[in-house]
Amino acid sequence: MSKVKYYYDSENLAYKRIKTKKRKKFGYIFLFLLSSLLFGFLCLVLLINTPYFETPKDKLLTGELESMKLNYKVLNRKLDLMTDVLNAIEERDNNIYRIYFNTSPIPNEQRKAGFGGAARYKDLEGFNNSDLVINSNKKIDILTKELVIQSKSLDEIIVLAKQKEKLLAAIPAIQPVKNEDLKRMASGYGYRSDPFTKIRKFHYGMDFSAKSGTPIYATGDGVILKADNSLSGYGNHIEINHGYGYVTLYAHLSKYNCRAGQKVKRGDVIGYVGSTGRSEAPHLHYEVIKGKEKINPLNFYYGSISAEEYVAITKLANQENQSLD
Repeated sequence: MSKVKYYYDSENLAYKRIKTKKRKKFGYIFLFLLSSLLFGFLCLVLLINTPYFETPKDKLLTGELESMKLNYKVLNRKLDLMTDVLNAIEERDNNIYRIYFNTSPIPNEQRKAGFGGAARYKDLEGFNNSDLVINSNKKIDILTKELVIQSKSLDEIIVLAKQKEKLLAAIPAIQPVKNEDLKRMASGYGYRSDPFTKIRKFHYGMDFSAKSGTPIYATGDGVILKADNSLSGYGNHIEINHGYGYVTLYAHLSKYNCRAGQKVKRGDVIGYVGSTGRSEAPHLHYEVIKGKEKINPLNFYYGSISAEEYVAITKLANQENQSLD
């Protein structure tokens, strides 16, 4: 029950009851409700924007954000590991493979070059975790570019390896006659006494003494350039073009076992020892030509003799004796 309030009427010398107007009463009630509503709204806004009070949706979004951060950290660790592995491959590529195949290494500036333009990652800016996302994307882009460069490099190495295999097969790397006991090496490359004039002159090949009819072998893969007696003094002779600038010559043959234009493999019998042309006795005169220069055949016997045998044959070849042609 509400209190009844009175006031003293001095004119009538009596207490009279205070009557509140209904309009004013309803005004007070409205103001109270309005202020209560505003207060409640402000409290709600405050609660929504306060981190200490999260809605279920906020909790879900927060969990997804933390999960994304964790995934990006794991991704960056994997990218760092992949980068380390790729760096090791690049180092082997530059310092082993490309050196072995005599080709220039790829500079690190070319391998590690980034992507120009600051606007490349502009769409990823302005977010709470922009640095994390941009950094990850940069790593992926650089790693992708390095992988493309390395892939092209390995493709080049494969081509060089195939060419190297052909080169190794083409180089004249065995002795042209069987010489197990090394006794057939009669005269080496260098100054020798001419068997006819007895004058000291340069001997541009190696002489292997052997009986007439002893098989002669191609010392490397190649194509027969000629099998005739067109060169003065060489008698019946064969020239093989091995490619890569190498040519070998086999002279004073008794007969041929090949023809011009024929492809031969290392170890194929191409002819037989004789004493045709300017020759003192049955033997094979053997030359190796690189470009237009006649070079010492002794440097190419690594495919058929051991290190000890190489030392022994070197001593025989370096003796300044009389050649057989």
